[in-house]
Amino acid sequence: MNELSTTWVGTFTQTRRFLALIRFEHTLFALPYAVTGAVVAAQGWPSLTVCLLVLVAMVAARTAAMAFNRLVDRRFDASNPRTARRASVTGEVSPGFLTAIVVASGALFVAAAWGLRVPGESPLAFYLSFPTLGVLLGYSLSKRFFDFPHLILGVALGLSPLGAWVAVRGTLELDAWAALWLGFAVMLWTTGFDIIYALQDIEHDRSEGLHSTPARWGVSRSLQIARVFHAGVPLCLGLAGRVAGMGQLWTVACALVAMLLVYEHWIVRRGQLDRIQAAFFGVNVSIAFLVMIAGILEQTWLRSQGQ
Repeated sequence: MNELSTTWVGTFTQTRRFLALIRFEHTLFALPYAVTGAVVAAQGWPSLTVCLLVLVAMVAARTAAMAFNRLVDRRFDASNPRTARRASVTGEVSPGFLTAIVVASGALFVAAAWGLRVPGESPLAFYLSFPTLGVLLGYSLSKRFFDFPHLILGVALGLSPLGAWVAVRGTLELDAWAALWLGFAVMLWTTGFDIIYALQDIEHDRSEGLHSTPARWGVSRSLQIARVFHAGVPLCLGLAGRVAGMGQLWTVACALVAMLLVYEHWIVRRGQLDRIQAAFFGVNVSIAFLVMIAGILEQTWLRSQGQ
């Protein structure tokens, strides 16, 4: 095998391991809300170009954030039994490869935002891409000094429906409150489930001097705090639907989201950490897709009625 072939094989292998490292499938958490924001903004489906650019922006943004997280947290991941076998720790994915991915994905995100500029409007999506990228990358450093890093992650994901709105409209108008309320719902939802997820690392975070809500307040209090955040999710979703003119299907979806959140907290009651993975992925992906499907069907119906 010649040198060029060896290089390509090595790059492919690292890429495959990298996709597993960043849990690429977890892009499913934020993407449905971006789709919902875009559909509400367009009052139906946006153009194919906008849809594709929003998809590229979402995937690039999450990839940059996750690669940066794995890069800067290698030392902490190595000392944590739960993460000690990550490819970024073992060297299967090199720091240089992670750095290249951060730079390339960040650049792709900014480029997609530039491509989403609306004719006749200022390139607002492009301007907002830089602070958005700062929030996405900043989450990875926040555990070093902030007891609520989960809130920063919540803000990062909560920007997805708002970013999709800007991608479609090019401006932030009064009716952007639909996307804002949806963003608030995503922020509260994400903050709550990330607090639950962080329960797995409570002892490690304390031993390493890292900050998190569980490390600061313990299991029981942290679960209570997560419940408070999640209690606001159906309310914010309901307000988003009211502003957007949603109907009964959206109301039913909000009620189902509330039931799923109750189920999520029942799964991890009394800090049953062995059930966290089921709560984190299965339940939360169901919530994200439930909101997206309800939003698409409602907006399709409204458009067919000429509202």
